[in-house]
Amino acid sequence: MVPSAAPVQRRRVTVRGVVQGVGFRPFVFTLATELGLAGHVTNTSEGVLAEVEGDPQVLAAFCDRLTADAPPLSVVESVVHEPVAPTAATGFAILPSSAGGQPRTLVSPDTATCRDCLAELADPDDRRHRHPFITCTHCGPRFTIVTGLPYDRANTTMARFAMCPDCAREYADPADRRFHAQPVACHACGPRLRLLEPSPERAASGAQALARARRLLAAGAVLAVKGLGGYHLACDAADPDAVMTLRRRKARGDKPFALMARDIADVGRLVHLGPRERELLTGTVRPIVLMRRRQGAERPWDALPVAEPVAPGSPDLGVMLPYTPLHHLLLGLPGDPPGPRLLVMTSGNLAGEPIVTDDDEARERLAGLADAWLVHNRPIHVPCDDSVVRVCDGAELLVRRSRGYAPLPLTLPVPVRAALAVGGDLKNTFCVAEGRHAWLSAHIGDMDDLATQRAFDRAVRQLTAISGVEPRLLAVDRHPGYRSMRWARRHADGRPLAYVQHHHAHIASAMADGGLDGGRRVIGVAFDGTGYGDDGAVWGGEVLLADYAGFHRFAQLAYVPLPGGDSAVHRPYRMALAHLRGAGLQWSADLPCTAACPPTELRVLEDQLARGLGCVPTSSMGRLFDAVSSLAGVCHRARYEAQAAIELEAAALAGDPRAPGYAFALRRGGPEPGAAELVADPAPVLAAVIADLRAGANAAQFAVRFHHAVADLVRQLCVMARERYGLETAALTGGVFANTVLLSACSRALRREGFTVLRHRRVPPNDGGLALGQLMVAAARTT
Repeated sequence: MVPSAAPVQRRRVTVRGVVQGVGFRPFVFTLATELGLAGHVTNTSEGVLAEVEGDPQVLAAFCDRLTADAPPLSVVESVVHEPVAPTAATGFAILPSSAGGQPRTLVSPDTATCRDCLAELADPDDRRHRHPFITCTHCGPRFTIVTGLPYDRANTTMARFAMCPDCAREYADPADRRFHAQPVACHACGPRLRLLEPSPERAASGAQALARARRLLAAGAVLAVKGLGGYHLACDAADPDAVMTLRRRKARGDKPFALMARDIADVGRLVHLGPRERELLTGTVRPIVLMRRRQGAERPWDALPVAEPVAPGSPDLGVMLPYTPLHHLLLGLPGDPPGPRLLVMTSGNLAGEPIVTDDDEARERLAGLADAWLVHNRPIHVPCDDSVVRVCDGAELLVRRSRGYAPLPLTLPVPVRAALAVGGDLKNTFCVAEGRHAWLSAHIGDMDDLATQRAFDRAVRQLTAISGVEPRLLAVDRHPGYRSMRWARRHADGRPLAYVQHHHAHIASAMADGGLDGGRRVIGVAFDGTGYGDDGAVWGGEVLLADYAGFHRFAQLAYVPLPGGDSAVHRPYRMALAHLRGAGLQWSADLPCTAACPPTELRVLEDQLARGLGCVPTSSMGRLFDAVSSLAGVCHRARYEAQAAIELEAAALAGDPRAPGYAFALRRGGPEPGAAELVADPAPVLAAVIADLRAGANAAQFAVRFHHAVADLVRQLCVMARERYGLETAALTGGVFANTVLLSACSRALRREGFTVLRHRRVPPNDGGLALGQLMVAAARTT
C-alpha cells in the first residue's frame, strides 16, 4: 500500500472476544510490523489493547485486518478504535499485560494438538520429539490451566515451570510459532510424566513411564491417565476381561463406554462415518461423537475388534480421536512396538461422582478402579469432562457441552442483567450472564453426590471470576427437592431468587439457542423424563405456548401413576404395568412386562396402584418410552439413564421406516388448575402394541410404529396450536429429543406442514442446557 501524504496519526484499538491465549498479540505485532506501524500491544482485562501510529490509510487497513486475518482460534467480537495524540514512536513492542478492572475478555477452550506439533512430536530430529506436553500458539491447554486474567503464563498452572533458554528464545521470537505461547515447554523445562503403581519400587518416569503404560494396557490393566481436564480410566477396548473389570469397578451398569481410536481410518471401519462426523472427530474440539455401528456385512474384515461389554445393547459407539500429545504417544507413533489401537477412555470417577483432577485425590479415589496411574505435574485448575455430540440430519446435536466448547460464551438475542442460573440436578451445568453474553459451565454432573456439589461450588467461583459477572439475581428450578435450588437458597445473600418451571426453561433454552428475542410465542414441545409441574405432578410430555415471560399449557400426555418414583425409572416393566392399568388393559401373563415382574412384586404393585400409595401422577414422554420398551420386550431393567428408550431407538433402526404408525387419542383437558387444553391418551397405542405382539410382530416393528406415532402426535398438536393461536414456530426440546430417530421424524413432519422448526445447536436439549433457559426466563421477569 502506498502511504498518503496525510500527517501521521495514532489510534488506540481495543479488540474484544476470544483474543487471549490464541496468539493474538503476536498476530498484532506481526501485522503492525508488516505494515510499518509503530506502537505497542498488551493484554488487559478488557481484551487486547493496541496503540498504533502511522499513515491514516495504513491504520485503516490495520484495523480491517484485525478481523479478516485473525488467528484461527480467536473469535473477534468487536474492534473499537479512537484517535489519540501521536508520540513520534518508532518500532513496535509487546508490553507486559496490565491487570485490574473487571474481566471482560473471553478465555479460549482447550484445543486439540495441531498438525505442526504432531509433526514435531514424531520427528526424531526435533528437540520436542515424543514430548508429552508439546504445544504452541494454535493448540493445547487453555481454559483448564487458567487461574486468572489477563491470560499470561503467570496466571496459569504453567507458572511453576521456568522456561529453559531455548523455550525462552522461541517465546520471544516474533517469527516463531511459539511466540508468546503461554504453555510453551520442552523436555528440559516442562512438566514431567510418571507412572505410579501400588508397589513404589515399580514407579517409572519419562519415556520409561510411557513404554510401561503401553505394556500394561496390552496386558489387560486399567490405567488412570491424567488428561487436560481430569483423569481418564483407560483399558484395551478389544479385551473383554479388561473392559468387564473396568465396568465392575466403576459400577457402570450397562452404560456404554467411550472409545479413543488412533486414527480416522480405524473409526470408519467401526461406524457409519459421515462428513460432519469426520469434521468433528478431526477438528480442534475433538468431542466424543456418537455414531451408528457397522453391523454384520457392513463391518469390514479388517475392522478393529471391540469387546461386547464396551457398549452392550447400544446402536451407537461413542468414539473420539486423540486430542493431546500424551494420547498420541499412548496409542503409539509409527514404529512403536505393537499395543492397543483402540482404548476405552472413560471419565476417572465412580458412577455419579465428579471427574478427578487432583493427583493425591486420584491415588485415593481411584485406588479401587485403576491398576496404575500415568500422571504428570502440570496442575489442572478447572475440571472439564469430554464433550459428547451426535449428528442428526447433518447438523451437530450436543449431548454434553464441556471440553472444547466451555467457556466460549453464547451470544444472547436480548441483553440481560447480571445473573446466575443454577440448572437442574441431573447433567448439571450452570450459567452466568450479563448483557448479551452467557457463559455456560462445563459439565458438572448429578447433584446427588456431595463431591459434585463441592465441584459445583468451585466452578461457580471460577467462572464468575473469569467472566467478571457479579450475579444480582439467581434463577432456579421450581422443584422443592432439587439440591441446586437449595444451594442457591444458601448462597443467595439477599439476592432475589427466580423460580422457573422446568419445561418452560427447556423451551426458553431452545429459543435462546435459536436466537429468538421472545417477541412472539413459540409452540414448545418439551419431552423428557422428569420435571416438576405447576400442579405438583411430574411433567414431561408437554406442549407449551411460550415466550420468555410465560407459558400456556396447550397439551399434555395423559397422567398415569409413577409407582415408587425412581424404582419405576430403574424397572421399566413397572411403568409398562402402570400405563396398562391407566389404559384399562389387562396384565395378561403373555405380555413381556408382566412376565418380567416377579410375582410378589406384581401383587404389591397392583395394590399400590389401586390405593394410590407412593404414586405421583406423571405425564412424562420419557416414561412412556420406557413403558413401550418393556411392553415390546426390549428392555425391562434400566442400568443407566434412558437405557430402555435408547434400546427402543436401536430397535427402530432395524425396522421398516415405511411401516404405519400407531395413533394416540386426543381429548379435552380437565378444568383443574394446571391442566392442558388437550390431553394425548396413549391407550390406543398400547392396545395396538399388544395386538401386534400377539400377531407375532418383532421389536423392530413395535419400535418403528411407536416412533411414527409420537412424531405424528407432535405434528397434530402443532397444527392445532397454529389453527387456534396463529403460531408458526415449533421448538423441540428436552432429553427425549436426543433420540435422533424421533428428532428427525418430527422435524420432517413439521417442515412439511410449513413450520419453522427450532432444534438445539449450541446447547444440549437435555438438562445440560436447562440453565440457559432459566436465565432467559428470569431476565424477562425483571426487565
